[in-house]
Amino acid sequence: MKKFLNPERIEWESILKRPTQTVADIEGIVENIFDEVQSGGDAVIKKYTAQFDKVELNSILVDASEIEIANNKVSDALKEAINLAKSNIEKFHAAQKTSKVELETMPGVECWQEKRPIQKVGLYIPGGTAPLFSTILMLAIPAKLAGCKEIVLCSPPDKNGEINPAILYAAQLCGVTQIFKVGGIQAIAGMTFGTESIPKVYKIFGPGNQYVTVAKQLATKYGVAIDMPAGPSELLVVADDSANPAFVASDLLSQAEHGVDSQVILVSTSEKMIDAVEKEIEIQLEQLPRVEIARKSIGNSRLILVKDDKEALELINEYGPEHFIVCVENEEYYLENIQHAGSVFIGNYTPESAGDYASGTNHTLPTNGYAKQYSGVNLDSFMKSMTFQKISEKGIQGIGSAIELMAEAEGLQAHKNAVTLRLNSLNKD
Repeated sequence: MKKFLNPERIEWESILKRPTQTVADIEGIVENIFDEVQSGGDAVIKKYTAQFDKVELNSILVDASEIEIANNKVSDALKEAINLAKSNIEKFHAAQKTSKVELETMPGVECWQEKRPIQKVGLYIPGGTAPLFSTILMLAIPAKLAGCKEIVLCSPPDKNGEINPAILYAAQLCGVTQIFKVGGIQAIAGMTFGTESIPKVYKIFGPGNQYVTVAKQLATKYGVAIDMPAGPSELLVVADDSANPAFVASDLLSQAEHGVDSQVILVSTSEKMIDAVEKEIEIQLEQLPRVEIARKSIGNSRLILVKDDKEALELINEYGPEHFIVCVENEEYYLENIQHAGSVFIGNYTPESAGDYASGTNHTLPTNGYAKQYSGVNLDSFMKSMTFQKISEKGIQGIGSAIELMAEAEGLQAHKNAVTLRLNSLNKD
């Protein structure tokens, strides 16, 4: 990891730069595949599956027999772990339900707000080097709680044309309605336009590599909403001498192993802590099966010494981390003043892995600085708010003249007339 000792504020922007390609670098590729899928449907999906996933498929739909076989391949111990996580995630997201908001803003003017589920949602679940079955729990559980009618899942197949058994087990457990063996840009395009097999959805959820991130952003040009621009994983830890260096190193490596374009950062007011964590990373790194991936990610990562908590917090808010771990004596200062973070983990015994899997919070979070304006996925992500109003005769008489004056001031005569006609009819009575 690159080490920076008390860098000047003018250097922060370059130090905190993410190791991501710009949209311009890959947008052309994404647009070409979108155009092909829009016109060619399943045939194009299968073509790109053969090209990128190295397998030719007769059907991209996962059938019931494949799900049954997959269920038998998942160990009882893993099933128990998944069910424990499911229980906690359900509890936390069910608690996010809100009641109808109802108000009479003035006599005879009733206004209320209700929430309705998004009817068709698409879930993208990465496969590849790390089959993220945990992401199904994070997306399908709130989708089901929200009442989404169609929950479509796409995940890339392996070279045998199969999806990881744990992905299929979690999908059927959480109420996914259809599963497709499709990954990458072509999966996002398929859910955007619809094909002979894949339904068109209204909103797409789920993380992915930079190509998937750009594909999701392109989907919005075709009337499909997305959860957020979620790209390569990232983690920032703030730690002082009260932290355990081995724990801090393990947390940094837990995100570094996601992919070569992941980024992890340690911010500290203690050079002693930075040196201790750096040594621990080297020790723990060599023990990882994904050592080569983690090592490349560590090359993108930073150890930053700052003079005090105030400067540390300013730097952290400038970065806007996806995951933020607070391991300091003065933790209340950080918790009260952090403005930009996807999810916050507090204390020596709260690893980021807990949020990734089983504590109950959602792990689909904004990356690349989008924590400054986006929330992580939650129950409301799968719903939309609708407002209602009912105005009585008394109500229109009370509010009508204000509407007339405002409409006339904006030069919208028909708006005014819609009120005037009603008021005149009541005056005749």
